[in-house]
Amino acid sequence: MLKHDPLHGSPQAKGIVIEKVGFEAKQPNSAIRKAVKISLIRTGNRLTAFAPGDGAISFIDEHDEVMVEGIGGSKGRSYGDLPGVRYKVIKVNGVSLDEMVRGRKEKPVR
Repeated sequence: MLKHDPLHGSPQAKGIVIEKVGFEAKQPNSAIRKAVKISLIRTGNRLTAFAPGDGAISFIDEHDEVMVEGIGGSKGRSYGDLPGVRYKVIKVNGVSLDEMVRGRKEKPVR
């Protein structure tokens, strides 16, 4: 069992974007990975979620509603060269982030 699970055992959760952040990848890689800090709607917990995809951060704005899920590490830890980031954004305002990055869908105007 995890000592601290902000999602409380559920596979996905909704949150509101507080701010966009960029952080450096661990050695030996050198890149600024784009992520967002979010506040979960259900619990109020704050966490950092990675925005996967080329230019994906441009589709996410502050105060958007996003859906997050675990990043894919089997033990629930951070993945690859992303220090301390365990979650990724999968939807923005109810539309798949992957579809927006590939140009198939537009971001809805709220």
